[in-house]
Amino acid sequence: MALLIWLGLGLLLGLAEWPYQLLSELGFVLQRRLWLQAQAPHGPAAALVFVGTFAMLWLAWGPLARGRGGGLTPVLALQRSPSDVSTPNPALERLELGVQLRRLPLIALTHVAGLTVGVESPSAALGASLLLAVRRRWPQVQAWAALPIPLLAAIGGGAGLGAAFRSPLLGVAYAIEELSCEKGLSLVVPTLLLAGSGAVVATTLGQPARLAGLNLGLLDSAVWPWALLITVLGAGFGALFVRLLIPLAHGLAAHLRNQRIRAAVLVAALLTLLAWISGGLSLNDGSLSLAAALQGDGGGSLSTLLWRFLASLLSIAAGAPGGLMHDTMTLGALLASPLTGLPAEARAQLAAIGAAALFAAANRTPLFCALFVFTLQGDPQLLVPLLLASAISAALAEPWRGSTWNEAQLAASS
Repeated sequence: MALLIWLGLGLLLGLAEWPYQLLSELGFVLQRRLWLQAQAPHGPAAALVFVGTFAMLWLAWGPLARGRGGGLTPVLALQRSPSDVSTPNPALERLELGVQLRRLPLIALTHVAGLTVGVESPSAALGASLLLAVRRRWPQVQAWAALPIPLLAAIGGGAGLGAAFRSPLLGVAYAIEELSCEKGLSLVVPTLLLAGSGAVVATTLGQPARLAGLNLGLLDSAVWPWALLITVLGAGFGALFVRLLIPLAHGLAAHLRNQRIRAAVLVAALLTLLAWISGGLSLNDGSLSLAAALQGDGGGSLSTLLWRFLASLLSIAAGAPGGLMHDTMTLGALLASPLTGLPAEARAQLAAIGAAALFAAANRTPLFCALFVFTLQGDPQLLVPLLLASAISAALAEPWRGSTWNEAQLAASS
């Protein structure tokens, strides 16, 4: 009976992810048609970025303030709470389903305007909120009655991400490594069941970097030195990204609280300028560039790396409802863009290694980061190099990076 309950709840979770996936797909459709397939940038495309960004920021720092950001901070805060956490806990209040519904207008504006965040963190937050809401409605059900609330939130968070990306193992790795490392074994089976059944009904929309599965061959011996260099560069850029993001977010928050209209106009103008300069490559979470890079097509130049780096910093620091997962993967993949003299297969392999390295350096979750890139690319012969690059980069970045973005958010909320 418990098995059927978990599987049924997973189906509900997979269906609940549809709005996020549809909105993400809308963002990529607009990016392609208005920017990448256009002869040149034009006024209506830039106006959409500016107006959408301004509206999102005005709402996120005003009427819909509880919906801004990635949404995972309360899940992490619960992990520091006692197992019998009481209902009035602020973290539980921020994980109510009503809060997730209030996030939808912000998420819609984020993807219409093309702010550089993805649906990973919102999907995980939705999973945690849904599971906690079901427990509140039916507390007597044995499947979850004995589970502590912090553990239940971690299970829902991992399952939400795993269902959204149709990868139950990815959800388990995320739940263990990021959300609840102290309660790892007890969350594996429920997370697998929820994410597995949710993945059955989740759509494929909004994931252009999720490839059908590549077969690039083993990493050639001549490519290993390049792989090591890109791993080191990824560690440095990943640490720098977080080092810059945390103080920028603190400064932007102060301005958006005190001078919301003026600060929102400035951020919207800067993101519009970056979109214009990059020809639209700085928009959305970078999946279009990432998909091209993982296939050896480049995905952009070093200048694209700069524009995306700045746009990602601004979008996340300003409180756009999303995380930095695809952002950092895309930035890492672009590190291989100058290596035009190498075969396409080698460039694709190095792009994947760069994506895992920069992602792991910024997030300090090497197993999850390597598995996420592997999930997108699907080349089994590259899994071991991805794991190595991710682990080495995370270790190299540790003394430079300081706190991760999630840790900084958690400290600011306490």
